Amino acid sequence: MKRLAELQKRLRELDDEISETKKRLPAHSVKPPVMMDLLALEDEYDALLKQIEKLK
Repeated sequence: MKRLAELQKRLRELDDEISETKKRLPAHSVKPPVMMDLLALEDEYDALLKQIEKLK
């Protein structure tokens, strides 16, 4: 269960990081590095969700 708790904690952290990154996105002319950061965070988030589902 410790592993599941750690994954869920990281998932919450990623959720916060994704929210913060989205706040940095301008309405127009999105900068590629910011968009790449967001995509990487979302990919990690999705991977963690899959791992959590497998453990349940």
